[in-house]
Amino acid sequence: MTTPRLRSWRGFARGAMGVVLAGLLWEVFARSRLFAPALTPTVETIVTTLGTMALNGTLFRHTLFTLYRVLSGLALAAAVGIPLGLLMGRWRLAEKFFVPLISVLMPIPSLAWVPVFILWFGLGNTATIMLVFYAAAFPMMYNTWTGVRSVSRLWLRAASAMGADERALFRKVVLPGSLPFVIAGLRQAFARSWIAVVGGEMIAASAWGLGWVIFDAKEFLNTDVMMGVLLIVGGLGLGFERVVFQALEARTVARWGMLRAAKG
Repeated sequence: MTTPRLRSWRGFARGAMGVVLAGLLWEVFARSRLFAPALTPTVETIVTTLGTMALNGTLFRHTLFTLYRVLSGLALAAAVGIPLGLLMGRWRLAEKFFVPLISVLMPIPSLAWVPVFILWFGLGNTATIMLVFYAAAFPMMYNTWTGVRSVSRLWLRAASAMGADERALFRKVVLPGSLPFVIAGLRQAFARSWIAVVGGEMIAASAWGLGWVIFDAKEFLNTDVMMGVLLIVGGLGLGFERVVFQALEARTVARWGMLRAAKG
């Protein structure tokens, strides 16, 4: 019988094999000399550069600045987007007002707002956090609204027949039923937040952040630094997926038996 811990280790092993294979392919490409060595550093060079940045402390400081901007913007987006999505799903007037607005604003890339946000908020944390907020808010609103609309009417009628009032319906039926979509919205918002924060740091940040490191390294042709920072960004994304989002699913929709229904 396969235990959850064994399945977890198997999943980790498969993921590690994928990372090792990607590293081997990059090493072959780097040593093929299709490009100049300065443009395609080897895995050893990239790891050495990351080690040097870690030892002198700059890597951790840049990472902390970027995480602060991502998590601040994401928290603001969740505080605004999830309640508005719930409101849109339960109140038709709010739906008619906000859905056209989301349809207009959501396709506009967050980086297109960089010049405007610099004019409004100046260079530094505020402009970058607001970029993250803009990028993350709409996926949360849209997915939460979709989740509320997808709750089975049969569930609502059954709960009402058993005497549930509006508050009980929301707490016991609507919120659990829509949560798989809310978590999916959080995942999309987190991914879009990284696009916004890296682009914003390249242009709007002052002197700290992973995006700023990539932009600065480009000026001096430090491709090893650029590739190393990209690995850090990817590793942070993987870490949040495994540690935060999967744990949130396991403690909520999977425990409630709704994960299979959401995937199906």
